[in-house]
Amino acid sequence: MRTWKRYAAALAMVATLAGCATTATNPNDPLEPFNRAMFQFNEGLDNVLLKPAGEAYRAAIPDLVRTGVTNFFSNIEDLWIGANNLLQGKVEEGLTDFMRVLVNTFFGFTVLDIASDAGMTKHGEDFGQTLGRWGVGSGPYLVLPIFGPSTFRDGVGLAVDFRADPVVQVDHVPTRNTLYTGRVVSDRANLLDASRILEEAALDKYIFVRDSYLQRRRSLIYDGNPPREALTANDESRR
Repeated sequence: MRTWKRYAAALAMVATLAGCATTATNPNDPLEPFNRAMFQFNEGLDNVLLKPAGEAYRAAIPDLVRTGVTNFFSNIEDLWIGANNLLQGKVEEGLTDFMRVLVNTFFGFTVLDIASDAGMTKHGEDFGQTLGRWGVGSGPYLVLPIFGPSTFRDGVGLAVDFRADPVVQVDHVPTRNTLYTGRVVSDRANLLDASRILEEAALDKYIFVRDSYLQRRRSLIYDGNPPREALTANDESRR
């Protein structure tokens, strides 16, 4: 749904995978030359525009206000998360997501995460996960311009997520653009520390982000308990 959501999914594993080695080849990445070019484009855009904007935002805005902004957009996001949980047949989780919206809107004034304090778990579902839940294969790894790490399946899911985004549905163009820009800058500011770790940890940043993204997406689709993958012939030869 968000511009930085795909990149965030990869960066989320940085802390736990920082010491792990990665392989130079991946059968899920037949488009590697194209993907590397897109990765470099996104890196350039980040270095020139998004990262400086995130740093300026974090330097200028107090922590309490930034937390409120993050909670505001998280509250909006819970609507679509709840819908995806219901589409995946996870009724209890979906109802919890909608309850989170009600509690945080009416008691937290959209900027306080009262629901989490009350024990209502924050989920992270999107339409790509919903497709995967219903058996749609991921397809090849794909780096999208601006949106970053994805797959063919997640790219389709991202298009649906974008259309369902409440921010995109705002009719007043200046308000919509302000909200969307604010969310992108807030997301990037929240990733500054993780991106610094990534810069220090990865010998090949492209491979690190790709493998982290694919592993995390697989884990998310199976709610943290993915089935064991079949060994390839090369894997068998190493045993």
